[in-house]
Amino acid sequence: MDYFSIQDKKAIVTGGSRGLGKAIAEAFVAHGAEVVIIGKSVMTEEVASSLGCFGVRCDLADRNSRAKGFEEAIQLLGGSLDILVNSAGIIRRQKSENYSIEDWDEVIEVNLSATFDLCQRAARVMLPRGYGKIINIASLLSFFGGITVPAYAASKGGVAQLTKAFANEWASKGINVNAIAPGYMDTDMNIALINDKERYPKITERIPSRRWGTAGDIAGTAIYLASKGSDYVNGTVIPVDGGYLGR
Repeated sequence: MDYFSIQDKKAIVTGGSRGLGKAIAEAFVAHGAEVVIIGKSVMTEEVASSLGCFGVRCDLADRNSRAKGFEEAIQLLGGSLDILVNSAGIIRRQKSENYSIEDWDEVIEVNLSATFDLCQRAARVMLPRGYGKIINIASLLSFFGGITVPAYAASKGGVAQLTKAFANEWASKGINVNAIAPGYMDTDMNIALINDKERYPKITERIPSRRWGTAGDIAGTAIYLASKGSDYVNGTVIPVDGGYLGR
């Protein structure tokens, strides 16, 4: 038995047109899964074509748009779903005393409310079958507060707790709900930190691996959580951070 096979599994990956989501979608396709990526970018369909999967463009900040997007994705997968990866996320940086309520609302909606909504929608497909794998993307800021990113920290803390709450209810019904907490990743989302001449070297110095992660560093953990090998893993938040939390 191949404990890490996802051959012929049907998967939805949000935020799949770039960054971590794209790397996860690419790995899933390479390992034989049928994948739909959901993204806001105008490049979503083009990226999907390059990966050999389906693409659905929708705005995850808009509740009607993401409901339609999810239904379209399910239809493309023939009405079934084995794996959901909630990878889409946004970040807004500003000193906390100046942080706008508009930025707060948008970050919470995309990072936390959309994760809740799509987990719930996925579970309604998975529960009658008694099987499913839900993988949320948390963050090191699920564990600590960060600087100038109060909404992001709050949303990712919420993702970690939401993951545990869903696992408590669905684990006995065949659905595994877990999260990956990426460390400091060399992606577009972190470009402000990468360009910060003071903070970048300090962060890098603390990472035992002595480098920032890449999108590909997440893919193996995602495959594990999507496969039979993780059948007894539920409600966990797995750091993939080069050892950062160990310091």
